[in-house]
Amino acid sequence: MSALADSARPTPHELGCEQAEYADLLRQFDQPGVCVVCLDPSLTVQQANREFFRQFDDATADVCGRGFCDLVHPSVRQTLRRQFTGLVDGSRHRFAAQTVLVGSQGSAFTSVLTGVAVREGRSHVASILVLLRPTAGGGELNMVTERKKLLTEIEARILEGIAAGLSTIPLAARLYLSRQGVEYHVTRLLRKLRVPNRAALVSRAYSMGVLNVGSWPPKVVEDFVK
Repeated sequence: MSALADSARPTPHELGCEQAEYADLLRQFDQPGVCVVCLDPSLTVQQANREFFRQFDDATADVCGRGFCDLVHPSVRQTLRRQFTGLVDGSRHRFAAQTVLVGSQGSAFTSVLTGVAVREGRSHVASILVLLRPTAGGGELNMVTERKKLLTEIEARILEGIAAGLSTIPLAARLYLSRQGVEYHVTRLLRKLRVPNRAALVSRAYSMGVLNVGSWPPKVVEDFVK
């Protein structure tokens, strides 16, 4: 359960995909900065190449055996799990999406993720091959990681309401607060995230990864709630 050698590359038969897709996949192995990871059907990291371990400070023992979704930013986990589920249950054989990983020091960085189901026979998914390509100009992101608790419970619920388009009065009714109470917490949120208004607050929350990506109604990532 360590470095992924060239001999571990899957064959077109194992991937169960068209020859053109397979050729494209193999070309990506040789691109600079590409991370290659092999997962079992439970999405546990089994093997990876050196570039992947480098992104995690060569922490081979710390990464192998961990759930892959634990290595991505909490705001994208829900969406990513849904896409991986499609590979495991056989409803799709490949997907590509932009994702955000969190390194060992808590730094967040974006990658374009390609996931491919590796099959035994016609239907059984034996493993999942993941390729991570760096995005253009992709350095560290100014995102909150799971190491930080940012919002109180009431602030999280108010942020979700604002992101859903609720004004002060509906928010007050939903949360059993007075209008003044809602405005007080909104003001605290604006100061905490250093933004001038509610629209900027929502935009900032998404860019920091505080709100789940692809979730409706909007939902604050619980990792960031005190």
